[in-house]
Amino acid sequence: MTDLRPTPMDRAPQDPAAPLLGPGQWHCEAPVFRRGEAPAHVALIMDGNGRWANSRGLARTEGHRAGEYALMDTIAGAIDAGVRYLSVYTFSTENWKRSPAEVSFIMNYASDVLARRTDQLAQWGVHVRWSGRRPKLWKSVINALEKADRATSHCKTLDLIMCVNYGGRAELADAARSIAEDVAAGRLSPRGVTEKTLTRHLYLPDVPDVDLMIRTSGEQRLSNYLLWQMAYAEMMFVDTPWPAFDREELWGCLEEFAGRDRRFGGAIDRVSQH
Repeated sequence: MTDLRPTPMDRAPQDPAAPLLGPGQWHCEAPVFRRGEAPAHVALIMDGNGRWANSRGLARTEGHRAGEYALMDTIAGAIDAGVRYLSVYTFSTENWKRSPAEVSFIMNYASDVLARRTDQLAQWGVHVRWSGRRPKLWKSVINALEKADRATSHCKTLDLIMCVNYGGRAELADAARSIAEDVAAGRLSPRGVTEKTLTRHLYLPDVPDVDLMIRTSGEQRLSNYLLWQMAYAEMMFVDTPWPAFDREELWGCLEEFAGRDRRFGGAIDRVSQH
């Protein structure tokens, strides 16, 4: 018998032109977690925009456009669930390998989204922050990111970390270079270099390690994302492409996270009693 159930690729996203429901406005309530059950820091790899669009006979850029609503809806869901930090992999240091047309679209669209959504995010209590390298990144995008940061710096509900022109290896190399400069200048002894030293030299040293990483669209790899910060992160790979992801799917991931046993290298001897 042919299985006629819709696949994750068949799911339609919300209409990007439809009114966006903010935190606390969904038709069902977010899960309630006991203290320590919900992840403080969730990192998203928003994968599948291009494949979702191509499967519908659309250009890859239309997948990026549809992903805007998914991002805003997921932010609202994260706020309702009590997530404090949400990192989103917007553009990697490797994404420059894509076609010039797609890169140009992403750069222009990122600036446009920030210009249109910053006031709304501020109303939700979201502080927009940027993590990534300046070299090669379009000046217009840097200006938009820094403007959004300044406009939302007073917000304390959720830190939205936009990882733009970001690479995990690049961040570690930049941190190592900064530490080497401190040693050469006599500000730091080589013997004084510890894990805490490296953490202090990351792009955003005040942001805690990732508790939960979610990657959409079925791929199961980290793609050079937050390598240091994800040392003990729980990882979930969902089949849903990013344009079809929403707050309810996020909540499902958070509930699964709450049921996991995180030991951070420790172990408990549980001998079966027969």
